[in-house]
Amino acid sequence: MIRIGFFAALILAATLHADWPQFRGPTGDGHSASKMLPTEWSDTKNVKWKTPIHGKGWSSPVILGNQIWVTTATEDGRNLSVLCVDLKDGKVIHDKKIFEVEKPQFCHKFNSYASSTPVIEAGRIYVTFGSPGTACLDTKTGNVIWERRDFVCNHFRGAGSSPIIHGDLLIMNYDGSDNQFMVALNKKTGVTVWRKERSMDYKDTKPDGKIEADGDWRKAYATPHIATFGGKQLLISQAAKCIYGFNPLTGEELWRIEERGQHSAGTRPVIGHGMIYFPTGFSQGQLFAIKPDGKGDVTASNVIWKYKRSSVPEKPSLLLVGEDLHMIDDGGVATCIEAKTGNEIWSERIGGNYSASPIYANGHIYTFSEEGKATVIKSGRKFEKVAESTMPDGFMASPAVDGNALILRTKSALYRIEQ
Repeated sequence: MIRIGFFAALILAATLHADWPQFRGPTGDGHSASKMLPTEWSDTKNVKWKTPIHGKGWSSPVILGNQIWVTTATEDGRNLSVLCVDLKDGKVIHDKKIFEVEKPQFCHKFNSYASSTPVIEAGRIYVTFGSPGTACLDTKTGNVIWERRDFVCNHFRGAGSSPIIHGDLLIMNYDGSDNQFMVALNKKTGVTVWRKERSMDYKDTKPDGKIEADGDWRKAYATPHIATFGGKQLLISQAAKCIYGFNPLTGEELWRIEERGQHSAGTRPVIGHGMIYFPTGFSQGQLFAIKPDGKGDVTASNVIWKYKRSSVPEKPSLLLVGEDLHMIDDGGVATCIEAKTGNEIWSERIGGNYSASPIYANGHIYTFSEEGKATVIKSGRKFEKVAESTMPDGFMASPAVDGNALILRTKSALYRIEQ
């Protein structure tokens, strides 16, 4: 009996691995199918390995096969690099400088020059640092297959939007103080397939009528998303003051919803119940639920509900779990609201400051603070804290999952956390 159990465990372990190929995981919504993620750890407890990461980078790890990839940069932004480590032992496989930048743009000290998460598929990984450069690399050799360095965009406070793959397209947002557009590249060659300028009239004034002193009101960091509605695929892209629905194959704008009181949107939307859910950005603390149809400006007709509270996140993305939306705001308030109505169910302060997006697995929600605290709470309509753990370094990057292991990137290292 013991022997059978032993071999069953080996088989189970062999089948647990699941790739985490993009920002927020396989489906881009922070969900993991794992049933046995650890809920407690420290710098030594439940740590299978720890690998120091040089430079400064807030990009999240991505996983394919036996490889984990992250991007990083020197703090001055002159050298932009990628690292690949072995999934099982944390040993460095590749550590390569991809771009050298003679005159880096300004980057706010809170951000990094390597905050955009790569996207990976069999044989290739696609990394971007915004306008300083985008490249496709061979995952076996680490060699560059193609690169683009010709997109003009003043990221103003640094880049942050992550790329996504759709069929043969690599799709990216560019929302700077000077130019705001989307672009789709042929992922095999890097050639532009389509480019779409934002149709939003940003004007030159803030909502209070005062002349803009800077580019924040045109700036965004959000990651696009693909979803299917009524059997048709839709590209959802959030910019400053506006969210758009596009035909992903052509870049044709189908509809848009405007919110002029918001800027610097930084999350990835979540989808469910026939709706799109997203925080509208910095300034007012708003969460929208919208229906994805119509033509042109559908602001007046397609907003199903609005949730207005200071506890709406500006940087961490949402989690949709069944009938409930869970979120952690930048200042450490966890909230659960009813997805169909926007009614608040509970709201509790867990403390800390947050940039990383939470993940969901097996009835648990995992949050990771900038100070290094990780809090695990139960999903559902009653607040219940399960565990709290602390690392000596803080979290800016969102986590990844491999089987029953958490892959965590702190400000200085990469960890495999596993019971």
